[in-house]
Amino acid sequence: MTDRSSAIDRLKTELRVQAWLRRCAVQGFMAAVVRKGDPEAGALFIKVNRFAAGCEGFSGVTAPDGLPAWLRASGPNPVPESDADAYLGRQFKYDSDIWVLEIEDPKSIFSLDAPILDL
Repeated sequence: MTDRSSAIDRLKTELRVQAWLRRCAVQGFMAAVVRKGDPEAGALFIKVNRFAAGCEGFSGVTAPDGLPAWLRASGPNPVPESDADAYLGRQFKYDSDIWVLEIEDPKSIFSLDAPILDL
């Protein structure tokens, strides 16, 4: 495990969410916490709403090299918002400690801070 990954792993989810909200505000994106989970160690899901282009859901994971990464939780292509919300609802039933951050990106220019893994 690298120093970078261990520091990120120790960061409380609530602080990670606050950092995402700040980043989005600085970059001009509307973002909101739509579900609060465990403030210390809840899993983080990000829903990017690209409106007419559909929604993408991402789940924070650790890559095989130990660094932070994301998985396309909603599949390889954007999905209707109702499908993204249904997926997140199923995740909540499985784990009530999850956090969901929704980011509005009508221009499809938002990018994540770590690689997206292809599985």
